Amino acid sequence: MDTNNESSTTDFILLGFSDLPQLEHIISGVVFVFYIMTLVGNTAIILVSNLDSQLHTPMYFFLSNLSFLDLCYATSIIPQMLVNLWGPTKSITYGGCVLQFFFALDLGATECLLLAVMAYDRYAAVCQPLHYTVLMHPQLCQKMVLTAWLGGLGSALIVCSLTLKLPRCGHREVDNFFCEMPALLKMACVYSKVIEIVVFALGVIFLLAPLSIIFISYTIITQAVMRIKSTARWHKVLNTCGSHLTVVTLFYGTIIYMYMKPQNSTSEDEGKFLTLFYTIVTPTLNPLIYTLRNKDVKSAVKRILCERKWSAKS
Repeated sequence: MDTNNESSTTDFILLGFSDLPQLEHIISGVVFVFYIMTLVGNTAIILVSNLDSQLHTPMYFFLSNLSFLDLCYATSIIPQMLVNLWGPTKSITYGGCVLQFFFALDLGATECLLLAVMAYDRYAAVCQPLHYTVLMHPQLCQKMVLTAWLGGLGSALIVCSLTLKLPRCGHREVDNFFCEMPALLKMACVYSKVIEIVVFALGVIFLLAPLSIIFISYTIITQAVMRIKSTARWHKVLNTCGSHLTVVTLFYGTIIYMYMKPQNSTSEDEGKFLTLFYTIVTPTLNPLIYTLRNKDVKSAVKRILCERKWSAKS
């Protein structure tokens, strides 16, 4: 059999949870509900952050970018997943698979960097409050966000180009519910040491390095919080930092477990459910985590609703 990559017209089969047919309808229902919550929650954060002038701060600028990223991430995966769960076929075109693979890598790497940027922002706000507006001026915030997006784009281009060049020897079955790197690597009929080295190196850059920045930032923040005597300010710091730490733990925990360990050391079902968690559950929880414990966002929503109600009456 020819070991060269097949024609780009070849469809792939997304196996998903086909080995658990009794759970497919339940999973599809849960995924649909989570997707609607993701759309509503993240769109609400973007709108509130832009409509309320009191939220025109670096923290909410970064949070708006995170919400937009989560919207794109979920939309690149979930609609196709629902079509396959509800329909008789579980196929995806080669082009669709490439796009899914690329956007998943791009947006995932961007989120890793963006979470590190948000940790630095919290450090500046808590530890350098008098110089915060100088340190986190709008131009710097825009450059940091742009760097995160371009960094994710660069890593996705590198990994995609290397992975898609691997010969598949006629293999068309992707053992996951979307075209993700571990599943695509398993389709290859050759072992590539180069890809393993590149993925590990990018993992250090996009996972361990940002996580180190987050750890250092919160170590310094913890020391600063211990010296705060104002109870109100102490609780405010814990609320904003606690929300970010929760998101970091959920996202980085599953991603590092999936990508920084040998690919053959994770069982197929375990890997699918872990992927399900960080692709579907995390984007849904992010807006809830940031808003339920955040009085600023709740107050902003009330102000916007009151303004719209007042405008309607007048």
